[in-house]
Amino acid sequence: MDYQFLKVEHNEGVTVLKISAPKSLNALNSTILRELDHCVDHLDGTRVLIITGDGEKSFVAGADISEMVHLNQEQGREFGRLGAQVFRKVELLPMPVIAAVNGFALGGGCELAMACDIRIASSKAKFGQPEVGLGIIPGFSGTYRLPKLIGQGYAKEMIYTGKVIRADEALRIGLVNAVYEPDELMAAAIEMARKMVANASIAIGLAKRSINEGYDLDADAAIALENDLFGQCFSTADQKEGMDAFLNKRKPHFTNS
Repeated sequence: MDYQFLKVEHNEGVTVLKISAPKSLNALNSTILRELDHCVDHLDGTRVLIITGDGEKSFVAGADISEMVHLNQEQGREFGRLGAQVFRKVELLPMPVIAAVNGFALGGGCELAMACDIRIASSKAKFGQPEVGLGIIPGFSGTYRLPKLIGQGYAKEMIYTGKVIRADEALRIGLVNAVYEPDELMAAAIEMARKMVANASIAIGLAKRSINEGYDLDADAAIALENDLFGQCFSTADQKEGMDAFLNKRKPHFTNS
């Protein structure tokens, strides 16, 4: 499918998805959200997904205020539900998702980055949930994910004040994993993705499921879930291949089966 606001490139199991709406600094409108929804449903052959923004200034500058300004209560609820559902779909993808945050990640942009498994950032990136300055709250699950990532106290400060933080501060509080110079960001994302592609995709998917589903469970339930998923690994050809390769001191050749 040809997208109006997305650029998608596939290369040896790695898909790079760029949000491209330069006039609005890649702000999310309903069309972009629906295109994202379609795209994440059609990632055949993708073993790692990288999401980034097109251009040098912005990852995603937020949701499109020009679309939101005239919404009534029910329309606002539906717009929020659309964004939340798409981001939840990103979060539940069976493959790793890396956010390469190349610039502004504000509002919906910060929320999209948080729906990804791993966030790395350009030194010029800026993060924030400034919605209260517009008379609204984060609407694409920001009040849920931000406290889980950085703790309630700092999340409440960011959301209540609408403060925007730089990449080095995002790194300090654990919102991102690493910070790179702008011209090194995508190379770093690709390198990380390649390391993931070299491992067993089914095992990575099961590990992701164990982390995501186990996070909100009590300890006994989370450990039981992990034990079940650990057992499932032994039904795969990749487990046999990986262990045989280890014992015979050779490089494994995983087939995702």
